[in-house]
Amino acid sequence: MKIVLQRVSEASVEIDEVVVGKIGRGIIILLCVEKGDSIKDVEYLSEKTIYLRVFDDEQGKMNLSLLDINAEMLIISQFSLAGDCRKGRRPGFDKAAEPDLAKKLYLQFIRSVQNKGVKTAEGKFGALMSVNITNDGPVTFILESK
Repeated sequence: MKIVLQRVSEASVEIDEVVVGKIGRGIIILLCVEKGDSIKDVEYLSEKTIYLRVFDDEQGKMNLSLLDINAEMLIISQFSLAGDCRKGRRPGFDKAAEPDLAKKLYLQFIRSVQNKGVKTAEGKFGALMSVNITNDGPVTFILESK
């Protein structure tokens, strides 16, 4: 499982020009489920993302987590993170999980984060979405469960 995590001052997601998810200060998660991923990957990365210290403390050091500042999380499915661009000119997606498994683990990730007390918003799995991000920093990290 791969995640791109970005610290944001605000973010939203639209489908057919309708806002379906919106957050203020927090983090956006672009989540990709790959072949071989399981609930263990979900638990590891959901825990990692909510406790990762990416917000500044009073001294300006990244020392506070999402929970420490009561921030929000926008979670978007992003299968293209599994794209392999090493050969040719078109990405290959052999590493991406089958849609049924990917959707199941994506939804489980959302539930896992919510169960830990984080206010979330989300996109729609498999939909064509427009994601609007106001980066804060910018601060961006790539996390992998393997």
